[in-house]
Formats: sequence, C-alpha cells, structure tokens
Amino acid sequence: MPRLFGTDGVRGLANRELSAVLALELAQAAALVLTQGRHADSIRAAGRKPVAVVARDPRISGEFLTSAVVAGLASSGIDVLDAGVLPTPATAYLIASEHADFGVMISASHNPAPDNGIKFFSFGGTKLPDEVEDRIEARLGGEKLTPIGGDVGRIRRFADAEDRYVLHLVGTLPNRLDGLHVVIDCAHGAAAGVSPEAFALAGAKVTVIGADPDGLNINDGVGSTHLEVLQAAVVEHGADLGIAHDGDADRCLAVDHRGQVVDGDRIMAILAIAMQQRGSLTDDTLVTTVMSNLGLRRAMDEHGIRVVQTKVGDRYVLEALAADGLALGGEQSGHVIMTEFATTGDGVLTGLHLAAEVARTGRSLADLADVMTVYPQVLLNVRGVDRDALAGNEAIDAATRDAEAELGESGRVLLRPSGTEPMVRVMVEAADQDVAQQHAEALAEVVRAELAV
Repeated sequence: MPRLFGTDGVRGLANRELSAVLALELAQAAALVLTQGRHADSIRAAGRKPVAVVARDPRISGEFLTSAVVAGLASSGIDVLDAGVLPTPATAYLIASEHADFGVMISASHNPAPDNGIKFFSFGGTKLPDEVEDRIEARLGGEKLTPIGGDVGRIRRFADAEDRYVLHLVGTLPNRLDGLHVVIDCAHGAAAGVSPEAFALAGAKVTVIGADPDGLNINDGVGSTHLEVLQAAVVEHGADLGIAHDGDADRCLAVDHRGQVVDGDRIMAILAIAMQQRGSLTDDTLVTTVMSNLGLRRAMDEHGIRVVQTKVGDRYVLEALAADGLALGGEQSGHVIMTEFATTGDGVLTGLHLAAEVARTGRSLADLADVMTVYPQVLLNVRGVDRDALAGNEAIDAATRDAEAELGESGRVLLRPSGTEPMVRVMVEAADQDVAQQHAEALAEVVRAELAV
C-alpha cells in the first residue's frame, strides 16, 4: 500500500481521498505520537495540557476539515489555538513563538480548490521527519487518547495571530520600502490578509490583485502558477515590481518593472549576495535542489558563494540547512527559506526582503536579477517506463556520460525517476536552447528504449 504522507503532508481530493473521518483520525494519531518522549515529560512536569496551533487556507473544504482536526485534537486532550485563515509559514512561526507543542496546517498549497491537505509541524514550528510521519500513519485506526471530564482539550480562537505574524515579518527587514510601488498577487489564498498589510506597514505603495478569496477561487488563474495577470498589472500600474504567492503563501515569485518573471533561482541569487554583503550568509553557502539552473551556480561562483545541492523538495533543503546551521536555501519554484527568521519557506518574508534589496540599492529588480544568466533548460517526462530500473542501466549511463562530455562546462544533464508515477524525468541545460533540446530528446529515446514496460 502506498505511503499516505507525501512530500508535504497528506493531500487528496477533499471529501474523497481526504475525508472528515481521515482528518479526525490523523489528528488523533498525531496527538498520540507528538506528545510522547522527552518533550512530553516537560509538559507533564509543567502540569499543563499539550497545546496545538491549527490554521488553514481559505478553500471551502478547509472549514469541515479544520473542524474534524480540532475535534480529534481536543478529544485527545490537546488544547487548541484556532488561528483561522493564515499562511503555512505563519502557522510555523506561531507554533514557535507561542511555544506550542505542535501544529496543523490545512492546505493544498498551489493545487486547485477541490484538493486539500493536512501537514503537521513539531515543537519549534519545524516539519516532521519521515519516520515521525510513518509513526502517525501506523497509529491510524488504533489506540487513541480518550481523556474525560476536565482532561479533554479546550478550543479558543487565536484572535491576534495575523497581527503577530505581520509585525514579525516587518521586524525582520534590514531597511524600509519607502518609495517602492509593489503589486501583490495573493492567489485568492491565505496571503490575502497579511501580505498587503505587511508591505504597506513597511512603507511600500501597494496595489493588490487576487485578494478576494471565496473558498472556491484559490489559485484560479492567479498567483505564482499563473503569472500573466501579475505581469500585466505591474506594467499597467507602472510599478517597481510584483510579488506572487501561491495558495498557502509559502512561495514567492517576482516580476520586474518590465513584466519579466524573476524565478526562485534569481531571487535566491539576489538574496544570497545581499546577505553575504551584510555578513549574514552563514559560511557563504547557499542550499538549492538539483533542479536549480546552472546559471545560479555560475553566478554564485563569481561571488565566492558555495552551492550545496539536495534532492528535489523543500524538506531536503531544510534538512541540509539544519545539518550545517546555514542561513539561506530554496527551490526554483519560489520556496525560499531564510532560517534566521523562519523554519520553513515563507513567500511573504521572501518578497519583503527582495523588495528591501531593491529599495536599499536603488537599482531595479531587473538590474539585480541580471547577476544571473539563466541557461536554457529542457525537461522531458518519459512515461510508461520502469523508473526503478534507471539506476545502474549501462546504456543510459553511457548516453548520459556522452552528453555531459559534449556539453562540457557549458551544460549539465540530470535524469531522475518520478516519485509517484512510472516515469523518468530527463533534464538538460546548455548555453543554446537547440543544443539542450537535441540532447534531451536523444536521452529520452534511450530511456524509452531501455526501460519500456
């Protein structure tokens, strides 16, 4: 049976794969697992009940799923702080700032409205390691905590959660945003209540789009997966830059004053150099995934910044950051993690610090983004193949080595199996688009011939 937890919690079509019953049972299982061990001993020693922060994005199914999660926690003896609609990184921040014992976020991020998800955070607002998620999954349908009387959990509204988060965000900035005009696309999602407020409080003139969530329109034609609306709005309003979030606001992509997209790689390049100059880029090191563009590594080399690469997924970036106490990492998709201020990717935080660098330098975002040359990148998905047979296939390995030899220092090749489908992803970067396309297609043919099922 496939693992219930994916790369970012439990996700599925709400009221089908992700039902109210499953949400209730996940909460009960998490209450049992996350209140064990040394931390649980300190809770008992303090003579109090465990506390959990619960929040959601504005999609309609989040209402009944939150009710189920809260019921599961309170019936297990957990006091619940219901923070309402908030970004995922806000939930993580509030768990840490409130010294809550764990937390739950109900969101499917950039997915369409019918989907939803449940992700758990441990004490300190950090994501759960795989082994803890596996323990929660193993407890489903089994033993439960069943206190009675005054030992059941209480539920109260976390009324000032949004204000606390906004003040935290603005307080992280190295300088104000006075004089900047910023267009913010909130994806009709969880950022609608906080991102415009934070930018305005920091001094920016703010134009807002995608900030009218109705429970059904989250990510619908707006946000970080649909940048065309933001591109047009920035040009129309003559703004200095635009910031796009996804549904739960853990991502940030940007648009310069010309309407050109600035992706996560370029955002990381700008922030890494700024942090290096301030002396806050620990060990002059940036953590990225293997999917980050070769141009990012080249740009960092020119500035004396080391690049550490991980597998695809922000959880692996987080693990690498934590292992060496590093300050900055992220993904091309716009998940950017600044560990001095956050325990997870934070799209509002990222956007604020990007805008702060534009304000500080007096340079346009387009000019700052030119620090990195984006190499043409071709990604082909070879479907219907035995993904598990990729490793060690001599013909594929030989074809990959030949392509790498031809590309030399001006390109790179990456083949990786899909984690969820019978598919292999073939990615080639080169200084020339046609060269990248030719090598990608040739390698895809070898994969198809060797691994066909």
